[in-house]
Amino acid sequence: MERQRAFTGVQWETKVGYCRALRAGAHVYVTGTVAVPEGGGAPTPDAYLQAKRCLQIIEKALRDVGGELRHVVRTRMFVTDISRWEQFGRAHGEAFAAWPPATTMVEVKALIDPAMLIEIEADAVID
Repeated sequence: MERQRAFTGVQWETKVGYCRALRAGAHVYVTGTVAVPEGGGAPTPDAYLQAKRCLQIIEKALRDVGGELRHVVRTRMFVTDISRWEQFGRAHGEAFAAWPPATTMVEVKALIDPAMLIEIEADAVID
């Protein structure tokens, strides 16, 4: 089975040894994605904007391997403050209003950088 990989060039991809997205046949797996600003730097402290940025990065990774947000069948959101669930959820709901996937949101103790509030994974099936 042919595999396609997409990379964003963030430092963790080479340090940890992973790609942003991997397509194997019709299935696409998008790795945990945080709100790295375009051009680098610290993410905004706004929970909604961080979630929105994660989803923008996921959307680009899907396009890089021939997919779109409409192909997403499952997301997982790892958040550092579950009390902000409505802000995270609002961004997710906007991105997937027309094609709601199965999803999970769980609170975690910390992410790779303390400024990061959310990390999102996505699985897609390109039909």
